[in-house]
Amino acid sequence: MPEAPRARRYSVFAIAREALRQHKGWTRAWASPEPKSRYKVIVVGAGGHGLATAYYLGKNFGITDVAVIEKGWLGGGNTGRNTTIIRSNYLQDPSAAIYEKSRSLYETLSQDLNYNIMFSPRGLIMLAQTEHEIRGYKRTVYANNLQGVQTEWLDPQQLKAKVPIINLGGPRYPVLGGLYQARGGTARHDAVAWGYARACSDMGMHIIQNCEVTGVETEGGQVRAVNTSKGRIGCDKLAIVVAGHSSQLAAMAGFRLPIESVALQALVSEPIKPCMDVVVMANTVHGYMSQSDKGEMVIGGGTDGFNNFTQRGSWQHVEETVRALIETFPMISRLKMLRQWGGIVDMTGDRSPILSSTPVGGIFVNCGWGTGGFKAIPGSGWAMAELVAKGTPGPLAADFGLNRFREGRFIDESVAAGVAH
Repeated sequence: MPEAPRARRYSVFAIAREALRQHKGWTRAWASPEPKSRYKVIVVGAGGHGLATAYYLGKNFGITDVAVIEKGWLGGGNTGRNTTIIRSNYLQDPSAAIYEKSRSLYETLSQDLNYNIMFSPRGLIMLAQTEHEIRGYKRTVYANNLQGVQTEWLDPQQLKAKVPIINLGGPRYPVLGGLYQARGGTARHDAVAWGYARACSDMGMHIIQNCEVTGVETEGGQVRAVNTSKGRIGCDKLAIVVAGHSSQLAAMAGFRLPIESVALQALVSEPIKPCMDVVVMANTVHGYMSQSDKGEMVIGGGTDGFNNFTQRGSWQHVEETVRALIETFPMISRLKMLRQWGGIVDMTGDRSPILSSTPVGGIFVNCGWGTGGFKAIPGSGWAMAELVAKGTPGPLAADFGLNRFREGRFIDESVAAGVAH
């Protein structure tokens, strides 16, 4: 397929102009070229993190001889299979720094990409339903204030004012307060991928879909090429950004990663009238919920308790999550489930990501975001692009190297953040 012409700028004037000529002047959002024989950088994975990596390689470092290859369709993995939550209220300094960078980039991403990602800074609440959670979240508020992340503690009455449908006196766990991040929120997950893809294509990068990596060629400890379902493609540098399949690609290159893959699922209800304009996370009973622009209640819970590569998730978690949320939001008991899906998430032992060089020269890996990948997309791409371009990590990625597992420098967010979402 021939490459698309340079993307036209989207604006109200462009919409009006095209309306007058039956919308015949729009071009493809991104091109679908055949792969070249060689690129300076190959990014494996055309999800949010991979596309953001490519975008910031071009924007921040002028590297545009880049191919983003994807075994399926663009954004068909976890990027299109999450609950779109954006927050940065993490306890550990390295985590707060990269997630806050990401959140701040989200605020202007629609303008930067000239593509409406529907960012909605509606606010996010993490409920405290035990005395232990009260202490933990208040500690996080203090840490966030030192880190420059704006969060605050709300008492039950303040929570009720913000979320009128909440039941403060749950039968098992009453609501005792909550951590509130006013600048947290949501965005349209598909639009994030589409916006980055359009911008990458406009810089001359190649986005190659339906192109599965079948092998990684190395010579003298240095990457040389990837073998794919569309043939051999040479490269100087290779960025592996494939979430739950990272361990499989690493094995092709001859090294192992300290991650395990599990399914995480979510569901949406039938659409209803607006009833909740913030994101609420209830970590003790392990469920979280927001309302989409279409009126659906977007609901998520925990990961499956066993390793797997399905994109469904178990029915057990649907039942557990819905039962838990009904205690806190009794009104949703009357709703019907509209659809349910799952994604394959990659979990590290400390529930923090890996942005690192590898034992093979020229190969870099971005993985281990677990169940919190969507909120990190811009910051992850920013940090990964710097790592790939320079060969050494910048300040955002410095603490997330593979060597931390050998040296015992864990960034424990499984307990510190209450939950790894």
